[in-house]
Amino acid sequence: MLKRIIPTSLIPMRIFLLCLLCLFSPVVTQAQTEGGGPTGPIATQNTDQQDAQIAERLRDILAQLGGYEDVTITVGEGIVTARGTTALASEAERITALAARIEGVVAIENQVAETTDISERLNPAMERFQARLTQIITFLPLLLIAAGVFGVIVFVGYLLSSWRKPWDRLAPNRFIADLYRQMVQIAFVIGGLVIALDVLDATALLSTILGAAGIIGLAFGFAVRDTVENYIASIMLSIRQPFRPNDAVEINGDEGKVIRLTSRATILLSFDGNHIRIPNATVFKSRIVNFSQNDARRFKFVLAIDWAADIAAARALAEHTVQALPFVMDEPPASVWIDEITDSGITLKVTGWINQHDTSIVRAKGEALRQVKMALEAQGITLPDTTYTVNLQRSGTSPAVGSTAQIELNPAPNPQIDQVDPSHDTALERIIEAERHDPAAEDLLNADAPPE
Repeated sequence: MLKRIIPTSLIPMRIFLLCLLCLFSPVVTQAQTEGGGPTGPIATQNTDQQDAQIAERLRDILAQLGGYEDVTITVGEGIVTARGTTALASEAERITALAARIEGVVAIENQVAETTDISERLNPAMERFQARLTQIITFLPLLLIAAGVFGVIVFVGYLLSSWRKPWDRLAPNRFIADLYRQMVQIAFVIGGLVIALDVLDATALLSTILGAAGIIGLAFGFAVRDTVENYIASIMLSIRQPFRPNDAVEINGDEGKVIRLTSRATILLSFDGNHIRIPNATVFKSRIVNFSQNDARRFKFVLAIDWAADIAAARALAEHTVQALPFVMDEPPASVWIDEITDSGITLKVTGWINQHDTSIVRAKGEALRQVKMALEAQGITLPDTTYTVNLQRSGTSPAVGSTAQIELNPAPNPQIDQVDPSHDTALERIIEAERHDPAAEDLLNADAPPE
């Protein structure tokens, strides 16, 4: 057996040619199959009658579609040749797709080009515009009926929401009543939109509108998150009513009397006469101390006695003195205890309970402090003296003992008790009432609402 010997110098060349063949063969095959041409087997026989039938069938299809008046179709040996012009390039490309679907077509030569005549190219656009205009004119009566139905439903919703008595009775305040009215209006608008779209047989469009509205609402909610949080807090505070007008409260470290609650903030009048505006979102999340919620309120003060004093006797005397005051309540009783021991003496903490609506808390505290001090001094229990004495002397002279001038105030105990009724503390109340009587000011508080 003879073997063919291939020179080693030709092996790299043959490998390179084989790679090129493998690389370009798929491209050639793809180029032959693209364009929508027939890809099936080719028959061995072909007749003139079959070519005529293919040409006649393709001409009838193009005539029914319209727009192919300048296109000529010829068929020979199963090869379809199309020549001429069309108004749009897409119409020319359609000929290839249609011819490929006809049985017996072997190949397609599509030589149809897009026309350069401006009038012919504008004709399809004008036809589409006229068709749409005719459709709108035909659709206009139904559109007017749908718009009328929508308008009637929205008007009924506006009429219902404009009534004040039913909503004011249902809502705890004017803010919630306005919120109810807005909800009724929105419900009727959505209902009118659904019915109008149903009249137009376009209810599928409603889901698209609601989806777009949801996305826009979500993005808007993130953009104004603080404002939305503050608005929701205003609704919750107006429903809960955690305080009433003129209540003494502490909110987030700010103390004062409540003036009003608006849809954005809670306004306080500090005990110094300053206005404090706190955002409702902060109020809703903060710790609220309402000093006016209960009738009973405790006052307390600290009083120091000398080291040498009898602590038990001093404590009992202070407790008895406070409890004997006419404005101090019997229950809970007054209480005195040793608070701490300092370098200057022993500190007693004295407390008592009053009815804060009948008695001024600050005046009661002051009067109790005065009476306890006088009672202790009357029994010989002295208060610690932390006064430091500085002796100034000239050089060569000795200090004179007892030469320091001292002023002692030892008033006699006064059994008369000062007035402690709250009539002296009405200045802030008058300021608050004057501001609350402003008819243009918004207020969500209801003085008759039950406490939370």
